[in-house]
Amino acid sequence: MFNLDEVNLFMVALQFAATKHRHQRRKDREETPYINHPLAVVQVLWEGGGMTDMVMLIGALLHDTLEDTDATPAEIEQHFGSDILELVQEVTDDKSLPKSERKRLQIERAPYHSICAKQIKLADKICNVYDLIHSTPKDWSLQRCIDYLDWSEQVVAGLRGANFTLEVRYDGVLAEARKHFQENEKPS
Repeated sequence: MFNLDEVNLFMVALQFAATKHRHQRRKDREETPYINHPLAVVQVLWEGGGMTDMVMLIGALLHDTLEDTDATPAEIEQHFGSDILELVQEVTDDKSLPKSERKRLQIERAPYHSICAKQIKLADKICNVYDLIHSTPKDWSLQRCIDYLDWSEQVVAGLRGANFTLEVRYDGVLAEARKHFQENEKPS
């Protein structure tokens, strides 16, 4: 399936992502190491989406490095080539913009992403919604969780048509999340 050069490049990307994210933690109560997130995105693409394209898998592994670490486009291009750099840049938000603008742009740009970028975004949203249920960020209110679900659904609407299996998985985890937060909304 993969040749040794592809496996080696994936291992280099894994080390690169782990190094770049080494001081970061997720916002959940357990403060999970951040690297678990890109690994989960790769796993969703691999197992849930049937993706074996190494450019996509490496792009998924590196999808937050430009946005959330000190990684530079030059570093990614030097280590992984221009195809992977272009894919990572395609799924990267511009952190110089206000959060509300970044969120609006994700909705607006979703339909125009490449098929690979759409699938990475789908896997990312699957993981984020799943994490919202199972390890909710410690400072998030119920309303913020619901707002995230609503926003992610708008983003995913623009990603549809890229991978039916991932779309069905997203729909399932979204329904689980809505049920979870609806039940938590009721007085005990």
